[in-house]
Amino acid sequence: MSVTDEAARTSHYERIGGASAVRAAVEVFYERVLGDAELAGYFAAVDMAGQRRHLALMLTVVLGGPNEYTGRSLAEAHQPLRIPVEHYAMVGGHLVATLTALGVPADVLTHVRAVLAQVRDQVVADGGAGA
Repeated sequence: MSVTDEAARTSHYERIGGASAVRAAVEVFYERVLGDAELAGYFAAVDMAGQRRHLALMLTVVLGGPNEYTGRSLAEAHQPLRIPVEHYAMVGGHLVATLTALGVPADVLTHVRAVLAQVRDQVVADGGAGA
């Protein structure tokens, strides 16, 4: 069996180290986002422990791990926040930079970028600039 065949059968979630790697990524990601003056305000009144759990569950699903997410849909959670496309791009940039810094392989980063592109319209405010 070649390395390519083995990688094809192993989920991105397993390849990056499973739950512990996802938790580490979530911690670093929120350090970055909460340290960003343009984005921190979105989280001022948010239960960050709960927020971290939700993101870990969602990131687990995105990476092909077990689907245990039972929270609100992306649109339900984000549309009321009226998030402009620029802020969505900044958050996505923080996520990709976090994963890159943690040594996540390029093909997994490509997958994450593709998912971010697919769900953008569920998160960005209706009629957001630069659509």
